[in-house]
Amino acid sequence: MDFRRFRIGYRTLKTAVGASLAMLIAMFLELDYYSSAFILTVLCIQPTKRKSVRAVYARIIASIIGVGFAFIFFEGIAYHPLVFGLILILFIPTLVSLRFQDGFVSSVVILLHLFDAKELSWSLLWNEAQLMAVGFGIALLVNTYMPSIEKDLKKYRLDLESLYSKIFHEIAMYLRNGDSDWDGKELVEAAEVIEKGKALAYQDVENHLNRRQNLYYLYFDMREQQFEIIERVLPKITALPVTISHSHLVGEFIEDLSNHVHSGNTANTFISKLDEVKEEFSKMPLPKDHENFLAMAALYQFIEEMEHYLQIKRDFVGFKVKKKTAAKD
Repeated sequence: MDFRRFRIGYRTLKTAVGASLAMLIAMFLELDYYSSAFILTVLCIQPTKRKSVRAVYARIIASIIGVGFAFIFFEGIAYHPLVFGLILILFIPTLVSLRFQDGFVSSVVILLHLFDAKELSWSLLWNEAQLMAVGFGIALLVNTYMPSIEKDLKKYRLDLESLYSKIFHEIAMYLRNGDSDWDGKELVEAAEVIEKGKALAYQDVENHLNRRQNLYYLYFDMREQQFEIIERVLPKITALPVTISHSHLVGEFIEDLSNHVHSGNTANTFISKLDEVKEEFSKMPLPKDHENFLAMAALYQFIEEMEHYLQIKRDFVGFKVKKKTAAKD
């Protein structure tokens, strides 16, 4: 048996502690069907705070609707298994149409209690209300603790910047030498880091009830837009028919950019440098043949795309960086 794969996460611990506590409280209050508080708590402990609140809301509404169905069918027809089945036939589509289907299981728990009691008394309804209050309340309470993911987000950010730096270095090498043995693995890795980073940043948003977005989510979204440009410009570079003097000029700019990839917002510095490259570009001699013309046109398109790349970064609010890195992109 591989014990390395046997892990107990914080959510598992929260579920075990919270569900047990809910059942103990229900027992202390001498509630009927007290063990159901355990189930209700388990159903409402979600990966994020916001999902937990939505889960509780959906289960409360679904349970109220379920009680309404019980009153109509159990009291109106009979407390019979076939009637219970008829309720489910109508109850499930109702929850789905109202988008409260997530509360189905917990509402069935309440329906089973009503079916077992063979009555719909105020005392029974009060008992069920207390069970939900205990189960849902404890779930919300234990879910107020969420471990910080700041360290993981920072790691993804730094990893991505390192990958971008490597990608630009390889582009610069190709522009200078006209050849490269780069296998492009950093492109695949960068796409994976962006996906994981955005997912984790969104999770952080979901753990703050009064927040719709955070800086890390905006950051990875910005890098994703830049990545689309990188993927778009690579074919333009690798398809250069010949290496011309203009290539070395653009290569030096890209090499400079590769050495200054970071999270601050100093893209204006490199936009100015790119303007200088454009000016130098315009002063260089015109191409003498078709291949040189195609190479020059491709490089100019590349410059335009890189300007868009930098403008995307400029619109990002940026993280605070140390003064010694203030000149970085």
